[in-house]
Amino acid sequence: MNSDTMRMTAVTIPGFGAADVLRRDEMTVPEPGPGEVSIDVAYAGANFAEVLYRRGVVDVRLPFVPGIEVAGRIRAVGAGVDSVAVGQPVAALTIVNSGGYAEVAVTAADLVAPLDGLDLGLDLAAALPSNSTTAFLVLDRVARIAPGERVLVHAAAGGVGSQLGQVARLLGAGRVVGTVGSTAKIETAMGFGYDEVVPRDQLADVGEFDIVVDMVGGVTRRASLDLLAPMGRLVVMGNASGSDDVGIPANELWFTNKTVSGFNLAAFAAAYPHEAGRALRRAVAAAAKGDLRVRVETLPLDRAADAHRRIESGTTTGKLVLQVAGGLKALPPNLNQFFRTPTH
Repeated sequence: MNSDTMRMTAVTIPGFGAADVLRRDEMTVPEPGPGEVSIDVAYAGANFAEVLYRRGVVDVRLPFVPGIEVAGRIRAVGAGVDSVAVGQPVAALTIVNSGGYAEVAVTAADLVAPLDGLDLGLDLAAALPSNSTTAFLVLDRVARIAPGERVLVHAAAGGVGSQLGQVARLLGAGRVVGTVGSTAKIETAMGFGYDEVVPRDQLADVGEFDIVVDMVGGVTRRASLDLLAPMGRLVVMGNASGSDDVGIPANELWFTNKTVSGFNLAAFAAAYPHEAGRALRRAVAAAAKGDLRVRVETLPLDRAADAHRRIESGTTTGKLVLQVAGGLKALPPNLNQFFRTPTH
């Protein structure tokens, strides 16, 4: 970053499309407004949400800087902010306005968790704001989990799935079962708090559940509703399968005493930033105590497109984190070749 001209480097989405559209760009360093902070970004989490931005599923103004979560140090604070100080290490949700794939990001001070005094590296801290915060909000705030309840989580080996199993345990679940898209992921998922992990196409004998969390969609959504016990709650928080929407008749919910809820972290954080921030700080504290395990793989920011391809392929387990500080040094000058998959 050139401090004389106050310019920074970012990875942007200049046009919607496949992963190859991602480009490096130079732009003005953003300044925090009232109630906001700016962060010198060290690491940014890579998420399916950013893939959706890139595909054009979410209507955003181009060029757009993706990146819904970061870790780094406070660069500047806006008017009225006294909860953090310049230079303080933090994890933060940047999901409301995005911008994490850049050397500097701005977000609401309410969506920041201080890290000083905690035994957390910035790479691990960048893996927490989206998935771990979501896990606490989905199970506690939306599903209102009670001690001893039975929980089923789809995509159990993925970023948010790996956190949901563990958080269900922390919140007192009695039985926690996960599903995966391939048997190769079963062993990985079993390390994230699950009593049992089964292939998603083998749900016939897993029993009933009080809570099912579905980020897959399609036939999985219909099967999830059928697996709910009376007074059970299905939480819909994604459609990774890309399938057409599944209609759920309201009369069926009436007759079976079942509930379907939706959860979107971006919308929640925009409407309830203080509550989202409280959940983030809860997640950070749990990870620092060792109560939450996060499997992190770090890639330099110049491989952001590789991260997107892996997320889209469904082959990831755990969390991909992009190194932003120093992560662009090796990029070649040819913009059209920035993010090609290496051949060796």
